[in-house]
Amino acid sequence: MPTSQAQEMARRANLDLVEVASTAVPPVCRLLDYGKYRYEQEKKERELRKSQKVTLVREIRIRPKIGDHDFDAKVRASKKLLEEGDKVRVVIMFRGREITHPDLGMKLLQRVVESLQGVAAIEKQPMLDGKRMIMVLSGAAKAKTTAKETATKTPEKVPAMPAAPAEKGKETQHAKAKNP
Repeated sequence: MPTSQAQEMARRANLDLVEVASTAVPPVCRLLDYGKYRYEQEKKERELRKSQKVTLVREIRIRPKIGDHDFDAKVRASKKLLEEGDKVRVVIMFRGREITHPDLGMKLLQRVVESLQGVAAIEKQPMLDGKRMIMVLSGAAKAKTTAKETATKTPEKVPAMPAAPAEKGKETQHAKAKNP
């Protein structure tokens, strides 16, 4: 049908001529009320946005030398966030020479997981990132879907920190004992 004839039909029906498929040969057009069509599309999008739940990744920061009461407070906060449907990133922050003992951070993260047993599951295994050790936890409902993925992965081992080389001209006490 010629374009001018289609436009005349749209004018008589008090509708709009809307091109549906421009790549087709010949191009496909429809007669419809474009304002009503846009309103219905926006209404559908609003309904979809209402039904969606935005999952946030919240962060809990812990130091290796945390006290028992402070640790319990952090665990309670994590539990509350997980029950609200958010994910929790547990970060162990090492300062100074604490980084030479990443095993303390691993033990602390294991303690967090044991405290949140049944409420959370590990989504991302603990890993060392600079002076921070990071682990991501998700709620128990999400844990069932990611449990298979986590079970197939082997936990990442934290690399041992190499001993600092002795300065030139200075021997350690151990070296002096061997070389009398």
